[in-house]
Amino acid sequence: MTYRICGFFLATCCLAGAAFAQRPPAPIKPEDWRKQFGPNEVIQRVRPVEFKGYLANPHRGTQTFQRFNGDPLYPTQRWNDAVAPLEFPAFTGNILDPNNGPDYPRTTISYCRWAWAVIEPEKGKYRWDVIDGALKAAHDRGQALAVRLQPHVGVQRCPAWFFAISPPTERDSTGPIPDANTPQYIEHWTALIRAFGQRYDGHPDLESFDVAYAGACGETGGNATDATAEKLVDAYLEGFKKTQLVAMLGTHGSKYAISKRKDIGWRVDSFGDITVTNSPEVPPGTDWNHMYEAYPRALVLCGAEDAWKTAPITLETGGTVGGWKRRGLDIDYILAWGLRNHCSVFMPKSCAIPDELRAKIEDFSNRIGYRFALRQVTFPLEAHPGDPIQFDVYVDNLGCAPIYRDYKLALRFTQGQTVDILTFAQDIRGWLPGQKWFTEKPVFPKSLTPGIVKIDTAIVDPATNKPVVRFAAEGYGADGWLPLRYMDVLPPAAK
Repeated sequence: MTYRICGFFLATCCLAGAAFAQRPPAPIKPEDWRKQFGPNEVIQRVRPVEFKGYLANPHRGTQTFQRFNGDPLYPTQRWNDAVAPLEFPAFTGNILDPNNGPDYPRTTISYCRWAWAVIEPEKGKYRWDVIDGALKAAHDRGQALAVRLQPHVGVQRCPAWFFAISPPTERDSTGPIPDANTPQYIEHWTALIRAFGQRYDGHPDLESFDVAYAGACGETGGNATDATAEKLVDAYLEGFKKTQLVAMLGTHGSKYAISKRKDIGWRVDSFGDITVTNSPEVPPGTDWNHMYEAYPRALVLCGAEDAWKTAPITLETGGTVGGWKRRGLDIDYILAWGLRNHCSVFMPKSCAIPDELRAKIEDFSNRIGYRFALRQVTFPLEAHPGDPIQFDVYVDNLGCAPIYRDYKLALRFTQGQTVDILTFAQDIRGWLPGQKWFTEKPVFPKSLTPGIVKIDTAIVDPATNKPVVRFAAEGYGADGWLPLRYMDVLPPAAK
């Protein structure tokens, strides 16, 4: 009986503690903040309440496809790889709720793929107006734009001017295809890629660019030899030093790119393909598919098993989520595979998610990529201007991948009209899934005068010191900064 009573007591205390931990602290007037501490206390601990909902953070989550936030989804479970937007009417909707309807996850990334013939209809004359319009449209809808240029796709063959100088010798099911090994293909495709990079590399609204150098949709490497693939991929590596590159897993080009640079991500386009067709040629349930056969093999052969630690992974659905349901696939296994392989970006083709799967897909969308919970920040109650002040920071990455941008954790000190922003040296790209604790000693700003100073924190772009990423924390201000507490500013220390 004693054991049961103690067990009940402990369980009750744990539940009460959990409830208390989730209770937001009552607002405190600046003049009263120090009254919470005893006379012998010298440090303070701030423990933000965890936010459990959707975070509209950049560089992660679900993508829209060939459209932008607020555009209608495809009306059926069929999509179009070949038709990307060419006109961009002014957006008059509300980007504060860009949910694309109730049957698609919210997003911060648009993904568009244009055929070569669309972007370079005449030799050396590029439709940059299309790319410019798409970048602006994405920005206006609260998104960044991920791009692929496709050598040929569906009925969109290579440009007519190109076939005039390099006639096709092969066909696929939809028409003639180029020989990627000819000097003309290497010259003109790499010219397109280098021109794109010269104009757009580092553009603030360009999320990523696919290394898609040959084959239908640029996905398979086509008939390019290994030597040709390397020449074609070099154009991407040379043309893009700032914008994130994402290679098609399984091609020689992806193996080559990943071997040359650790910041090359990878993507696949048949995520969810565990289809069992029960072919009469093999025992039941042992048909070839992508998830059991192609992808595990390609990760090893391309040297990409640890690529997720330094570059993002994108998973595009094979078919659609609705197609997964129709074929009776094990969706729990599929989504777990995505998390286990450290997916940051999910592309379900802007087709409606079935009602009964919506909660699972929303949960998956929220868990992929990074998700930083700020568990505790410890720092002094008071300091002299110019003193080093120790901050101990405990962060919990609840996602399945790190962040890949060199943003910085920052502190903002506000005293009247005086505002000082200090950034930590900590490289947040090293916040892998799980716990991270570190300590640093920034200098208490010398601009402060005796009195009280308010302290906030944020993850900022170091080029602007503006907040770009939110912690999974309650209590953010409208300016994107998370309040911590206050410190007392002591008179300058005597020299």
